[in-house]
Amino acid sequence: MFAGHFALAAAVKAADKRTPMWALMLGTQLLDVAFVPLLLTGRETIDTVVEGGGYGSSLIHAGYTHSLAGALLIGALAAWLFGRFLGRRNGIVVGLVAFSHWPLDLLVHRPDLPILPGNPGGLPLLGFGLWAHPAVSAALEAALIAAGFLLYFRFALARSKAAGAGTRTARAYWSAAMLGLLLLGSLLSDTLG
Repeated sequence: MFAGHFALAAAVKAADKRTPMWALMLGTQLLDVAFVPLLLTGRETIDTVVEGGGYGSSLIHAGYTHSLAGALLIGALAAWLFGRFLGRRNGIVVGLVAFSHWPLDLLVHRPDLPILPGNPGGLPLLGFGLWAHPAVSAALEAALIAAGFLLYFRFALARSKAAGAGTRTARAYWSAAMLGLLLLGSLLSDTLG
């Protein structure tokens, strides 16, 4: 669901003109950014559950960064940190976008998302498992990308028309085209491994 997270950031940007796109894009990936050092140190791991690898073939043991409580904490920390530099309102938006990573992962992950960090007491692990159905999962992600792209394109075009300059309209088309290519590239990277 890597590409789907970026698509959500694009859709949020379409609705929120003030929060910088870079902050939304970073915010939507903060759980994975926090996951990398824990993966490198062996605190969190990835196991292949489908022979041959590919899209959705892994079981991710991210008991801290991808727990529900961990996602809430990362979202709150993002809201506070980004709020200090970008203003309270923008910080809250980035914090919500950071937390949005967890519900989107809930859709596609196999049951590997804990409720509490480290899963004390062996609580049930969550995940609806769409990755077990790669075509359905890829279609959902493609739909998110299409929606995010179209919303962002409409936003960029409306903003350039409001500014009233022809070169700004061309810039809006290029901006939306580049975002679309990045989203598509992200989806292809997800699905093709």
